[in-house]
Amino acid sequence: MVQATGLTRPTVHRIVHVLIEEGIVEQHPKSKRYAIGGQVSELALARQSRSPLLVAAEPYLTEVSAALGDTLFLTVRTGLDTLCLARRIGAFPIQVLSIEVGVRRPLGVSAAGVAMLASLEPDESKRIISVNQPRFESYKTTAREVSRQVALARRAGYYIRERGLVPGTRSMSAWIRVPGLTGALTVSMIRARLNPGREQEVAGILRESAANIRRALAASGKK
Repeated sequence: MVQATGLTRPTVHRIVHVLIEEGIVEQHPKSKRYAIGGQVSELALARQSRSPLLVAAEPYLTEVSAALGDTLFLTVRTGLDTLCLARRIGAFPIQVLSIEVGVRRPLGVSAAGVAMLASLEPDESKRIISVNQPRFESYKTTAREVSRQVALARRAGYYIRERGLVPGTRSMSAWIRVPGLTGALTVSMIRARLNPGREQEVAGILRESAANIRRALAASGKK
């Protein structure tokens, strides 16, 4: 790599070290050889041409964002994390742009992550929460709190986050679950627009759209 790039050996070492930390490159512990990391294939999910979920969801993303007037997010589970696949910005003057496409977060620290955990079998959900527990501290939550939120989501059939990732906002997520794939449809709004009186209306729209996406995935035969 030093010869190919013309960079100094210390510079190459620093670059490779960063790529390893980000999961783009992996190093075999015994041979010390480098290989493409698992994160590369996961980032590829953000490419519409490669993601059946994006293809199935596309018409509903545009439709729901236009109907609600607020920012809509499509998220998928990848291992212990969530990955934002798409974002549609609504027409309301104040938009909540809480996450960028391609950003990952641990399952359980966002409305989408809680909704996806709620869609899983209880034992699987508990396992993920337990494994992710050390990561929760930096997001100012705990395994106990995430478990409480998951229980609320299961009872309601969707999850509403009272304090969004952006101060002064609320977020609501409905899960998308088909064999081999778990995702979520999320809308984020300023608190005044997602008040208790409007909660059921928004939940109904999200859940119906999530069901339509599930049916589209099933009809395409893709996961």
